[in-house]
Amino acid sequence: MRNSLLLAVFACSGAAHASEDIADKYPNSLLYDMPVEVIPGVFSAIGATAPPTYENSGHNNNLSFIITGDGVVVVNGGAAYSLAKALHDEIRAITDQPVKLVFNENGQGHAVLGNNYWTEQGVPVVAHQEAADVVEEYGGSILDGMKRYNRDKAEGTKVQGPTVTFEDEYIVDMGNFHIEARYLGPAHSPGDIVIWLPEQSLVIAGDMAFHERMLPIFEDTYTADWLETWDTEFEPLGATYVIPGHGHPTNMDQVRRYTKGYLEYLRGEVGELIENGGGLAEAYYVDQSPYTNLDTFEELATKNAGRVFEQMEFE
Repeated sequence: MRNSLLLAVFACSGAAHASEDIADKYPNSLLYDMPVEVIPGVFSAIGATAPPTYENSGHNNNLSFIITGDGVVVVNGGAAYSLAKALHDEIRAITDQPVKLVFNENGQGHAVLGNNYWTEQGVPVVAHQEAADVVEEYGGSILDGMKRYNRDKAEGTKVQGPTVTFEDEYIVDMGNFHIEARYLGPAHSPGDIVIWLPEQSLVIAGDMAFHERMLPIFEDTYTADWLETWDTEFEPLGATYVIPGHGHPTNMDQVRRYTKGYLEYLRGEVGELIENGGGLAEAYYVDQSPYTNLDTFEELATKNAGRVFEQMEFE
């Protein structure tokens, strides 16, 4: 298989090497980078560790797929019709097995806006019910936002929700793989799911886990709930290999450091501020220097601190 990478490289616990300053690592495709084989049969096209832009075509998350021996399972519909097609072109270059199933990791644009490409191919799209609700309620505005940065690259994209939904788990046995799509509990955004391959000890974590870039805290991101889900459901998976929602494939130690570790650190800083009588204006300036190495730090750090303050005021 082309681009097969040594697991030792992905699993290393060294410093992050991504850079949000690289506009495009794969100029011959709308994909930000070409797919790499993480473990045998499991591939991921690693997105930019930057906000979505015209230059990266909105490919700023990880688009993964599993070649099972009896068909291909894709994880994430992609940020646009054209981006989904570009991913499909890469899959076809690797295997003649047809795509039989697509999962959306949540209801965000980079997970769902390529759905109508896949449904045109007759492929079922599966997501958690909460993700489907997000697409139904906000799909139009999500699409409009993508059109503003992606311009002509948005051509052909229409709002298409998942065609199959579930509440707790959706299990697939296909070819050589036992695949478990699981909703573990509240995390980064409504309907976040993980794709767990227990026989390979690999989890495609979606936005449950971040690596190499700072995670964003949205209005509906409840950090205390995310930490509880992490401790009670995600960590006990005991995954050897982790494909995070953003950043290169790695191991549990690294995503713990940049996801759980960051959330606990920020909540600690904000909690101390609240105990000392500080207000929202001061919260924006709490010390986050241990995480300045992360991409999107400049874009997200102050916003994150403000939202955590607003949450913790009422906890």
